[in-house]
Amino acid sequence: MAKILIPTPLRPYTDKQDSVDAAGATVGELLADLTRRHAGLKAHLYNEQGKLRSFVNVYINDEDIRYLQKEQTPVNAGDTISIIPSVAGGVETVAPPSPSAASSTSRTAPELTNEEIKRYSRHLIMPEVGIDGQRKLKAGSVLCIGAGGLGSPVAMYLTAAGIGRLGIVDFDTVDFSNLQRQILHGTPDVGRPKLASARDRLNALNPNVHIETYEVALSSQNALKLFEPYDVIVDGTDNFPTRYLVNDACVLTGKPNAYGSIFRFEGQASVFATKEGPCYRCLYPEPPPPGLVPSCAEGGVLGVLPGMIGVIQATEAVKLILGIGEPLIGRFLIYDALRMRFRELKLRKDPDCPVCGTYPTVTELIDYEQFCGITPAAPEPVAVNNATEITSVELKQRLDRGEKPKIIDVREPNEYQINRIPGSALIPLGDVPKRYGELNPDEELVVHCKSGVRSAKAADFLRSVGFKRVLNLKGGILDWVDKVDPSQPKY
Repeated sequence: MAKILIPTPLRPYTDKQDSVDAAGATVGELLADLTRRHAGLKAHLYNEQGKLRSFVNVYINDEDIRYLQKEQTPVNAGDTISIIPSVAGGVETVAPPSPSAASSTSRTAPELTNEEIKRYSRHLIMPEVGIDGQRKLKAGSVLCIGAGGLGSPVAMYLTAAGIGRLGIVDFDTVDFSNLQRQILHGTPDVGRPKLASARDRLNALNPNVHIETYEVALSSQNALKLFEPYDVIVDGTDNFPTRYLVNDACVLTGKPNAYGSIFRFEGQASVFATKEGPCYRCLYPEPPPPGLVPSCAEGGVLGVLPGMIGVIQATEAVKLILGIGEPLIGRFLIYDALRMRFRELKLRKDPDCPVCGTYPTVTELIDYEQFCGITPAAPEPVAVNNATEITSVELKQRLDRGEKPKIIDVREPNEYQINRIPGSALIPLGDVPKRYGELNPDEELVVHCKSGVRSAKAADFLRSVGFKRVLNLKGGILDWVDKVDPSQPKY
């Protein structure tokens, strides 16, 4: 038997277990045994052709086996297998980044004022930083993509550290649901553009730092131009198209990417796109299909988690600009907040990577929505029901007429406590493959979740096992609260 560590996004399909013992002499046999015991995992680990998905990485005892024949790799008794899916490296001394990776080291560093010497005195008495290092920071520049959970601690600590120029890209407004983790913003900022509240907070923290704000959506049309003036890019995004866009733009402009991602209680961090090391595509060559990996809006996130990961990203940015220490190049850091444990996995540069490999095929930015399989939203249909979806308004009208479709809520029990549709039955998404026998296949079903993503997956599964009359509630419980029952709270 070998132990397989189950990442947080996949635990709903293993009865919430974080590790499972499985039998087999190879990785393929272990995963086959795992999916026999927990059938809900199969669609996440394997594609329609029965091949292990390219965005699912497997490690044996923290060793990357992607460049071996992954499923044929032998496993010994007592080995630990890690499944590392994409969520939104070698342990050796890494040379300081080249001038092209952090160009502030090659510029004439400005002098410090007396006020700055007093402000940064705890840096100045450190031999690893000192006066010269603080001048490098003052000459340095960082572009932060996003002013949310990760961008908040990144921006605040880089500003406090005295980075000379900090750019922030964001086009969102502050919502009450942001305040649990996005510490750049406060209650009076709700409804304001995030860039406005970020600028106010950062100017109050350190008026010596030049804050540049870009109220735009990062795109293939503007990324290269936005990245060019900055030394380091910090990825604080929350979706796959933007993550791949940030990665490719970093490789094409020669800018290091201080990467971080978060989900529930787990975080990841690394430094991608340096000359010496791998890029994000070396780790995840392809994105997961839309909807397969839940977002933080669907799955939740511990409020302090982005603080931890954001601080790591800020630390890496400072080290890159100073040219000190061992950045997370070729190393992939995984943080488990529940167990207060860090794990480090080795990550190799892929010589066949289409972006940073020996013979790259991606030499300009592409359509990342299309690359990630996301199609533009269709216009609002005239008919409210296209035989696979139903709107909240139509469902309410049918209930008022005395019709009684069975309403299945596939959220988690803690979400069900916040709000619910009267008369709905709770079957969490991870339990649907085990409990669908409780349902009548001849009865009309309406499935819903928070916003419609998880319930769409549940509806597809139910149809695949013979249920003919399954409708997904468009927009989920949030749409129900907006249009039918505004007395209930939103989350």
